[in-house]
Amino acid sequence: MCFVLENIRSAFNVGSILRTADALRAEHVHLAGFTPPGDHRSVNKSALGAQDTVPWSHREDVAEVLDRLEGEGWVLAAVEITDAPRDARMLRSDDFPIALILGNEVDGVSPQALARCRFALELPQYGAKHSLNVAVAAGVVGYDVTRRWTELT
Repeated sequence: MCFVLENIRSAFNVGSILRTADALRAEHVHLAGFTPPGDHRSVNKSALGAQDTVPWSHREDVAEVLDRLEGEGWVLAAVEITDAPRDARMLRSDDFPIALILGNEVDGVSPQALARCRFALELPQYGAKHSLNVAVAAGVVGYDVTRRWTELT
């Protein structure tokens, strides 16, 4: 599993996702667009050293990142609200290796990136709000994906 963070504005969310990626032993965290880089002071403040244990890279163009991942055989999956979401707990072996694309805290995954994804993973929302903080969503989906992978292998 790897993460692609597209236009995440909060350096603290980026640092938190790096910590989650470390806990999950994610292969890489791809930072794209205006997402702060892994060596940003505020990212480091919340990453608590994970920026040094998880490989990360930064590219301006998310399409370049997605092109490379697809070329390497990664399955692109948006963590996003859509009309036809899938449940991470129901992933199949051919859904791996999986690249989880997380988008901007307000706007979500861009339409251009969403169009590139094989499917979207959505977290059910039972309260009045329709979304979770992006770092929280990364953790919940990341753990569901990891549990599913260990069931399949």
